[in-house]
Amino acid sequence: MPLLETATGSPPELTMGRLLSSWQLDVPALLLVVLLGTLYGWGVLRLGRRGEAWPPLRTAAFVLIGLGTLVAATMSALAVYDRFLFWPAAVQNVLLDLIAPLGLALGDPLRLAVRALPEGPAGRVRRAMTGRVVRLLTFPLVSTALVLATELTVYFTPYFETALAHGWLHELMYLHLLLAGALFVVPMLTHEGALPAWCTHPVRAALVFLDGVVDAVPGIVVMTHGTLIAGAWYLHHAPPWAPDVLRDQQLGGGAMISIAELVALPFLLAILVQWARTERAESAVLDRRLETELVPAAPVPGQSPGPELVRPWWETENSEVARRIRQQGPGT
Repeated sequence: MPLLETATGSPPELTMGRLLSSWQLDVPALLLVVLLGTLYGWGVLRLGRRGEAWPPLRTAAFVLIGLGTLVAATMSALAVYDRFLFWPAAVQNVLLDLIAPLGLALGDPLRLAVRALPEGPAGRVRRAMTGRVVRLLTFPLVSTALVLATELTVYFTPYFETALAHGWLHELMYLHLLLAGALFVVPMLTHEGALPAWCTHPVRAALVFLDGVVDAVPGIVVMTHGTLIAGAWYLHHAPPWAPDVLRDQQLGGGAMISIAELVALPFLLAILVQWARTERAESAVLDRRLETELVPAAPVPGQSPGPELVRPWWETENSEVARRIRQQGPGT
């Protein structure tokens, strides 16, 4: 339900009931959610028509965590009250640049696109992911710095206060936060070679741990900052029932720290699960290779059958070294 202002022009007090029941329509955000959901659903259906399965858990993560967080951040009580209280705006912003990108990345939309699209468009997706600009922006330390710079720019420049006053800029800020978070999260969980070859799963786990520490920095700065953020705006628009504006800012900073630390754990777990799956897949490939390369030795006439023997490598390979050993004998 939309926000109804009281007779004094201030919004009704934000209670737990209103936190759960207050909603407003955000047309640009809704269009983005519908577009992303439609494209993802099309990819899943296309694979299904070809008889190929797509993991339901990935679809659930994309829809519930990714798109669901987008809806909650832009249309729930957080969006209804973000112009009157700082802490809903702070929670809203951290959901957009941390939680929503993680949910979208867990859906693995890039691999879905490569599998669902025809060869030509799929090749273009691969080339785009390995292009210079994308590789620069998604380079781990660069993307981490971009996320940190985005959050600090939002709160410690006129960007945030101006966005509160202008709806179009507010929508642009939403998109800015979402894209900045996606630049770090999506490549970490994708299978399409967006990261350098040295960025193995152990390295990714270390980078995610480091990112969890870095993500807490804006919340710490906001919570301990002595100067009000968007102070003129919130002093003018704060309702009578609201806490002190500085206290409101401290609550927002604390919420930012808590969410940043909470999201680091599932992110790290996702990397570890992906690492374990990759190890199992590589072990299976190695086992199959060994089965094809180890050739059983032919039985020797006159000898009783015994345990199956394996011919040494120099008898089965056709390399120069193997040929020399066969000519001279293995003991020379």
